[in-house]
Amino acid sequence: MSELLDIAVISGLIGATMRMATPIIFATLGEILAERSGVLNLGIEGIMLMGAMTGFLVTFSSGSIWTGVVAAALVGMLLGLLMAFLAVDLGLSQHVSGLGITLFSSGLAMFIYRLYVGSPTVPPTIEPFKQIALPVLSKIPLIGPGLFTQYSLTYVAWLLIPLMSILLYKTKLGLKIRTVGENPVVADTVGVNVALTRTLCLVFGGALMGIGGAFLTLAHQNMFLIDVIGGRGWVAIAMVIFGNWDPFKGALGALIFGFLDGLQLRLQGFGIAISFHLFLMIPYLLTIVALISVSRKAAVPGGLLKPYRREEKGG
Repeated sequence: MSELLDIAVISGLIGATMRMATPIIFATLGEILAERSGVLNLGIEGIMLMGAMTGFLVTFSSGSIWTGVVAAALVGMLLGLLMAFLAVDLGLSQHVSGLGITLFSSGLAMFIYRLYVGSPTVPPTIEPFKQIALPVLSKIPLIGPGLFTQYSLTYVAWLLIPLMSILLYKTKLGLKIRTVGENPVVADTVGVNVALTRTLCLVFGGALMGIGGAFLTLAHQNMFLIDVIGGRGWVAIAMVIFGNWDPFKGALGALIFGFLDGLQLRLQGFGIAISFHLFLMIPYLLTIVALISVSRKAAVPGGLLKPYRREEKGG
């Protein structure tokens, strides 16, 4: 196990941690935005898969990778709007609505992909994002190559963390979002449009989820596979709870998951005589343990899972 202490291995593990955490950070921030407004979006896994498929096919067709990212975001917004229609406008169960969107999106993604490319023996590929080394910073010994030689979307994800925190805690809009999520009756009383606020949070949260899915086919890989998301949407929901609905803490949880995911890949590479299935379980198992350890202290938004109808507020 002395190989684990090798400088190149440590630097590579740092870089892998950043990359593995990137899609979960996007998805976690999108889910935090939705849940802070009072809506649990269990459609996250399906939205990420649709984002992955859309981003890949648009890039494959147009040759423009950023066009693929934009398309993935737009698809995420549409599915977020669908979630808003079901859970906010119609007031249906958020659990059922979200799971329905995941099932619908998963089936639709595979249908569209097969309709477009058929069933080739070798899946089509694209030219993925290239890693960008930041001047000076990437030359820092040990940590520089891993932290500062990354994909563009990885830098964007980490930039969004403080921006999301500022939005939620330092702006009037963020106060409105948090008030709607805690007590929609009070928010409505002071003139906040509850339905519109929740809808916008779901739409823009869906955009982040779609981009998170697209990262997996446009950067992490260069092709689309039906299992490309690999449960990361569910992990993102766990990270929201782990992080107590805070962007920085949620990102920390994503970083821990990314580290464990990168670590298990390297442990497999060292030829340890353990089934690779057990290695694959490591990040998910420890995520569950971490979630259990903090779930009892989680400060759930007071209005989460509670549909709100203005005409019923006096009842």
